[in-house]
Amino acid sequence: MPSEPLRPRAGTRALRIAIIGAGAIGGHFAAQLAEAGHTVSLLARGDTLDALRRHGLRYRSGAEPLRSIAVHATDRPREMGSPDLVVLALKSQVLPAVAPSLAPLLDGGATVLPVGNGLPWWYFGVPDQPLSGLRLRSVDPDGTIARTVALPQVLGGSVMASCHCSAPGVVVHSAGGRVVIGEPLGGASERAEHWAAVLTNAGLTAAVSENIRDDLWLKLLGNVCANPLSLLTGVSTDRLLDDPRTRELFGQMMDECIDLGRRLGLPVATDSTQRMAQTRKLGAIKTSMLQDLEAGREVELDAILGAALECAQALQQSTPQLCSVFALACMRAQQAGLYSARALD
Repeated sequence: MPSEPLRPRAGTRALRIAIIGAGAIGGHFAAQLAEAGHTVSLLARGDTLDALRRHGLRYRSGAEPLRSIAVHATDRPREMGSPDLVVLALKSQVLPAVAPSLAPLLDGGATVLPVGNGLPWWYFGVPDQPLSGLRLRSVDPDGTIARTVALPQVLGGSVMASCHCSAPGVVVHSAGGRVVIGEPLGGASERAEHWAAVLTNAGLTAAVSENIRDDLWLKLLGNVCANPLSLLTGVSTDRLLDDPRTRELFGQMMDECIDLGRRLGLPVATDSTQRMAQTRKLGAIKTSMLQDLEAGREVELDAILGAALECAQALQQSTPQLCSVFALACMRAQQAGLYSARALD
């Protein structure tokens, strides 16, 4: 039987938290927050929903034994009450279809924390920056998400954790766990400090960034290379970086992304050699895109590599390696029946 929720840890009060998406990252957040004593609701569907209702959220971190945690699981947002925090942990390609159903959760002014990969829909909603006002059609094709989630409710988030679902409703956290949050418009805020403290007290080590857009681009540097290359080759990041030919391609793609970020006014304080060395230290990481390919789930190409190319197109910047790998990765995913290209022209 699932364990009952605990009392809130010292110095915190019980909060109502809705987590949209019960995959690896959503489950990781749900497990930690529920065990810290918060009231956690998970939006799920299909086999995952059935497993959560029958067994609770089964979770393991590192060498710990698998344990079952009581959470409220539903496929109806209206049953999730009026939360203090809404964590968006869905794959980016799913969010436009789900977003309108989330409106009842947001009526009470809940803070919305997106923690997905790639560039979020709000990234260019910030004024007085290069490409301000650009709607990322690769992420929010017709503006549905932006119309549903008001920018003042958004708190930007970046998660550096390696997690996977070994079965529906079963989440395994194997490495990492740092969470960075910050205001989309930049600067410090009491809201960001509050939620960073809540996450940290729950075991999700969180830091506040005064420039969350920079942090999101820094994370993109790794994902834009590792994810599509692992999709094409079927190997983990250590093998990509240990082979001299794929390492060279990895570095060329990253250099293009670093240059693109600088054109966007982002002070990318790293180079490809440093960034690849950091990635290699993490060991044999199986990327989310490779996990999805192996599990037969739709792959998240658009928000990761497609969004970067959309930025390059808007700036008329040449990114030949990123374009070539994107074309090959799209074909690989389409051949597997796991990707439907979006028309951006």
